[in-house]
Amino acid sequence: MEDIKNIIESLLFVAEDPLTIDSIKKVLDSTASDAIRNVLNKLSIEYEARKGGFFLREVAGGYQIRTRPEYSPWIRRLLRPNPLCLSNAALETLAIVAYKQPVIRSDIEHLRGVDCGGILRMLLERKLIRVVGRKEIPGRPMIYTTTKKFLELFELKDLKDLPSPKEIEELGDSSSESFPPTAPEIIEQTGDENTKNS
Repeated sequence: MEDIKNIIESLLFVAEDPLTIDSIKKVLDSTASDAIRNVLNKLSIEYEARKGGFFLREVAGGYQIRTRPEYSPWIRRLLRPNPLCLSNAALETLAIVAYKQPVIRSDIEHLRGVDCGGILRMLLERKLIRVVGRKEIPGRPMIYTTTKKFLELFELKDLKDLPSPKEIEELGDSSSESFPPTAPEIIEQTGDENTKNS
C-alpha cells in the first residue's frame, strides 16, 4: 500500500491539472477506486498534520497539490506570473455564465444590457468558458458553460460550491461601502438560481 501511496503522490506532483480518481485508476490498472480515495485521504491528513508549504485540495472534480496561500508572496517573487486580470464587465459576464449555464449570448446580453461578444471571446481564449453546442432556435446561437479551469481558478470542487445569491447579498450587506448591483444580484432578481454542472 505504501508503494501505491508514493505512486499517487508522484502523479499528483507532476500533474498540471487536477487528477480525478478515474485518471489515477487508469494509471494503476488493478487498484480499486476506494483504495485510491483512501490514499488521497491519508495524503491530505499527512499534509495537514505537517503544516508544510503545500496541501492536497479537491478542486474541479479532481485532486491537486497546491501551495499554501500564506506563502504566495515568495512564490510570486520566484515565478513572477502574469496575473489573470478580469474587468468588472468580464467578471459580470463570467458570473452570469456560471449561474445560468447553459446559456446563450442573447440571454447574457439581456441581463447585462450591453453587447457581450468581445468579452465572451476573451473568456473563451482564457479557457474560462466553452461552447458546448448550439441551441435549436432560429440562428442556432452557441451555448456557453464554464470550464474546469474556471473551477480550478476559483478553487471550487464543482458548481454546487458557488455562493448562493443570498450569501453574496449578505456579504454585500456586511460591507460599509455601496457598490452597484453585481451579476449574481442581477441573476437573483430574475429568480433563477439553478446551476448545472459543466
